[in-house]
Amino acid sequence: MAIDDTNKIDILFKDREGHAVLVIADHLDWEEFDEGEHLLLLQEKLNTYLAFVDGGQIVKVRPDLKGLPVVIQVDAMQAPSEKALQFYRVAGKAVADAGVSLVLHLPSLGTTTRF
Repeated sequence: MAIDDTNKIDILFKDREGHAVLVIADHLDWEEFDEGEHLLLLQEKLNTYLAFVDGGQIVKVRPDLKGLPVVIQVDAMQAPSEKALQFYRVAGKAVADAGVSLVLHLPSLGTTTRF
C-alpha cells in the first residue's frame, strides 16, 4: 500500500510513547511526479485517515488503541517541495482541529517534523 492507494490505511501501530500511529507511505518524488497530483493524493489519503479515526474504525480494527493520542505520520522518500511544505502547515492545523497530530518523517535524512 502507498500514497496512491488513497482508500487504504498503509500501516497502523502503537509506538513506544503510547500513540496510535497511522503511517502514510509516500514513495513519490516531488520533482519527477506531478506536484499538483501528488498534493491531491496526499490530501485524499489524509482525509481517509481522518475518517478512519473519526468514524471509530481505528478502535474496531485495534481495540487496544482506544483512548490513545493519534498521530498521522507521513513517511516520505523525498524531501517536500516548498509548495508541499505550505500544504503540510495548513493540513497540520486541520488535522489538529480533528484531535490528531501530523508528522512528516524523512527516513533518508533522519528528520521528523511536526505540523
